[in-house]
Amino acid sequence: MIILPAIDIKDGNCVRLIKGDFDTVHKVAENPLQTARSFEQGSAEWLHMVDLDGAKDAAPKNRPVFLEIAARTRLKVEVGGGIRDLETVEEYLTHGIARVILGSVAVKKPEVVRIAVREYGERIAVGIDARDGMVAVDGWLGKSEVNYLELAHAMADVGVKTIIFTDISKDGTLTGPNLDQLAQINGAADCNIIASGGISSIEDIHALKKLGLYGAICGKSLYQGTLSLKEALEVAKE
Repeated sequence: MIILPAIDIKDGNCVRLIKGDFDTVHKVAENPLQTARSFEQGSAEWLHMVDLDGAKDAAPKNRPVFLEIAARTRLKVEVGGGIRDLETVEEYLTHGIARVILGSVAVKKPEVVRIAVREYGERIAVGIDARDGMVAVDGWLGKSEVNYLELAHAMADVGVKTIIFTDISKDGTLTGPNLDQLAQINGAADCNIIASGGISSIEDIHALKKLGLYGAICGKSLYQGTLSLKEALEVAKE
């Protein structure tokens, strides 16, 4: 299993939200590049990054931050948030980003995902963010009528190999991931599943590994010190 430290960017700053609520935004680190380098020094290989402004405004807003980190570290950077067209996908993937995450567009314009997968294969991931089992869109400000398992099936059918699943009610809460929904999506879709939201302790990492997941995204737990990156990486590699 891989461990992906997370850096969420708003207005160029490293921040965290609680349950995706923009009114709860708070800064967690001074400098995105220094933060990324600290994860690199901690032996992380992957970095999960989100353009919160982009997710909200449906267009990339913090691209220079992501490209700088990709260029100035050895980390494999995956980026999501505000990626709504193939031009943006190409821009990221030809400028050092290892994997792009398509979210709202998977619900609203699934043909974009289909074409992107045909062009870039495993460098395309889909983010499925759910509230009460229904997929949220537009930076979690909107709710669709699509069930998370239904979308997972549809994405697997078009060739998506990696799905990042977030239970929004858990995100930023440090109350533990939604193991039931993660087990369901892992069993339902022939994809690599990355868990996101609520991870707080090494016990959570053990539980996710027991489910046979491909990866786990850790954010607030690392910033607040409830989880050791070193220990998480050791458990993940066992």
